[in-house]
Amino acid sequence: DVQLQASGGGLVQAGGSLRLSCTTSGFTFDDHGIGWFRQAPGKEREGVAYIKSSERIIVYGDSVKGRFTISSDNAKNTVYLQMNNLKPEDTADYYCAAAEPTIVNVFRTGDYVYWGRGTLVTVSS
Repeated sequence: DVQLQASGGGLVQAGGSLRLSCTTSGFTFDDHGIGWFRQAPGKEREGVAYIKSSERIIVYGDSVKGRFTISSDNAKNTVYLQMNNLKPEDTADYYCAAAEPTIVNVFRTGDYVYWGRGTLVTVSS
């Protein structure tokens, strides 16, 4: 069974930090990049960050560059998203997903094969 489980969401004040975790199982971790996406009410799903550690690829969405850091622990098949200097506009459900091995546009949701359930991040002003 393929599983991706996002965790670590919560309520935080603006300027604060949270670390999200995406724990995976059931597929070959090194073959798939992992992306973090978020979706706020009434908005489209937005790519936040992507990592494929086997190819040393890291990409960030423009809205989070300089504030968020993605990393992975291959021994644990887990990807992290450290979020600093959070803003109210970061409020959303955050999802992690495993990409097709040949993905080119790393924030194209249609090129992701496995999705986990979201974890809610709420940033108060």
